[in-house]
Amino acid sequence: MEPDKQGMIYLCATPIGNLEDVTLRVLRILEEADTVAAEDTRRTRKLLSHYDIHTPLVSLHEHNEAGRIPALIERVREGDTVAVVTDAGMPGISDPGTAVCRAAREAGLPVTVAPGPSAVLSALVLSGLSSERFVFEGFLPRAKAEKRDRLAAIASETRTVILYEAPHRVEKTLKALMDACGADRRVSVVREITKVHEEVWTGTLLEAMTRAGSEEGFRGELVLVLAGAQARETEWTLDIPGQLRRYIEEGMDKKEAIKRVARERGLPKSEVYKHGIDL
Repeated sequence: MEPDKQGMIYLCATPIGNLEDVTLRVLRILEEADTVAAEDTRRTRKLLSHYDIHTPLVSLHEHNEAGRIPALIERVREGDTVAVVTDAGMPGISDPGTAVCRAAREAGLPVTVAPGPSAVLSALVLSGLSSERFVFEGFLPRAKAEKRDRLAAIASETRTVILYEAPHRVEKTLKALMDACGADRRVSVVREITKVHEEVWTGTLLEAMTRAGSEEGFRGELVLVLAGAQARETEWTLDIPGQLRRYIEEGMDKKEAIKRVARERGLPKSEVYKHGIDL
């Protein structure tokens, strides 16, 4: 390897469905790189084969990245170009990529991005819901307590919320969102983006849960786009016990209601708790 050659890490976005969505720049980088570090080498090989690219592949996924990254960093230090890709979309967005980027920066090595397809932004614009302000939540936590706290935060989030979910868990997740946000909150279920069976379904959380539990269901790769919470003028005419009672009547347990009122009013939970003792 030439001693004065400048190594580089490229974070390359790859198609989320239609292989024609790959950019010309990404194709050039994949072809010219010394190595392609892929989340799943089998899936990436299909993309490379489609475009007659024969760059060597190494795996880089959540189970091996801690052990794999030092060797990749050393290769870049010696002058190699490494292209980092995931199964689909942008590395680092609910996928490997962040750790290798951080390691490169800590080592003082150059790293850049070759942008392209993103399921997050594609689902947002397809949903028709507000895109002026939005937040990406990824997958909900699995741990019960952490998941409950996250749902409580989502329930009062006024920005559009984007989540990922697997088809076999989507009914359960929609039920949890409905319990936290109310049956009438609008949601778009965007599936199979850019693929043959692409679909954008929009309705209330109750309607979405009903569809998910039906024989038709929601199949394929899914993104949930949830409308932000609307400010309720009536809530701010209520005192704290009245607001707590309102949320409890809507199905929220007292602990969750206290957290939500404290967050919305900018008060300590201990202060709100005093008002809820007799409820």
